Amino acid sequence: MKFLHLGDLHLGKRVYGYSMLEDQRVILGQIVQMASEQQVDAVVIAGDIYDKAVPPGEAVSLFDSFFTALCAQEIAVLAISGNHDSGERLDFGRTLLAQQGMHLAGSFDGVLQSVTLCDATGCRVQFHLLPWLHPMELKEKLHLEKSTQQCAVQAALDQADWEKDARHVLLAHTFVTVGGELPAQSESEIIPVGGVDAVDAALFERYDYTALGHIHRPQQLGRACVRYAGSPLKYSFSEARYPKSVPLVTIHAEGEPDIVLLPLQPRHDLREIRGSLEDVLSEQTVQAGDCEDYIRVILTDEEELYDPQGALKAVYPNLMRLDFDNARTRSDDAEGLQREEAAKQLTPAELFMQFFAEQNGKDLTEWQLGMLQDICCRVEEEDEAD
Repeated sequence: MKFLHLGDLHLGKRVYGYSMLEDQRVILGQIVQMASEQQVDAVVIAGDIYDKAVPPGEAVSLFDSFFTALCAQEIAVLAISGNHDSGERLDFGRTLLAQQGMHLAGSFDGVLQSVTLCDATGCRVQFHLLPWLHPMELKEKLHLEKSTQQCAVQAALDQADWEKDARHVLLAHTFVTVGGELPAQSESEIIPVGGVDAVDAALFERYDYTALGHIHRPQQLGRACVRYAGSPLKYSFSEARYPKSVPLVTIHAEGEPDIVLLPLQPRHDLREIRGSLEDVLSEQTVQAGDCEDYIRVILTDEEELYDPQGALKAVYPNLMRLDFDNARTRSDDAEGLQREEAAKQLTPAELFMQFFAEQNGKDLTEWQLGMLQDICCRVEEEDEAD
């Protein structure tokens, strides 16, 4: 059985004020064509279909046309919610859509939803759909010892209806580590600080393939068959040097799956240009790439410049960001690092007091200070209990 593994579409997203909707339309068109050419049986989407819980109408229409085009070719679509999605909204009409080959798991009700597909060779694959979980809401329903993603995911996977004569694929949207080692990340993701609430990849040992969403940079985690597909487009300049692709996964009746990364070609690439204003505007630099790309320029000029943004926009109309790297900015960065190091020496209560004073122009009252100390004490007691 062959399927394409997608994740983190973030339909409706804006990057530095630029709407990505037309870029997303182009890239989804490529994926539909790819699915047809490869004659896949299914397309799986591992969460963050939309960029917001209440997406704009254009984003909903785009997703509708995408899965309609796939279902028209009798390609099954299996999708779960991510932390950016509203699970309840995604669940609307899912019973009716399932009859057309569109299987959605928006919210988790305590039972792991699964769909079994059979290809022309008779290979049966059971897809387990694990949407984004909220451990605090599931603590009583799943009898969790701790309100963590690790405990919630483990308990949810224990609910799986396991078919013995099938191969097994898991769709999950979560932050996965390998023995405590964090995955490669980018600036466009919402990541738990220090890996808090991470899920260890060891939980997925018994699955033949684990299709992950949440991290935007494509990568495997330990085994080749535990993988983040990554976002189909670059949503931050930290991704500028990394090409995008779609994993084509072939599951056989036995043995390890075959995985091939199929490259994607964006409508406009996202890239960085560094140098003096004169160098960045030179014919050689301009001709080195597409002027219509989404551009971040880092200027190294030491002298003051008159309207550098206007000069750059005349040549690079999709200039997204303009930064400077010179003696003045490096001095500012050094001061920022000193403030950051000083902040590390403060307790959480002291940090909050400092933040409150900066935001409100006054200190906490005696009553507010007492409440803050009480909250901090309770948090420390819960951490010790865990």
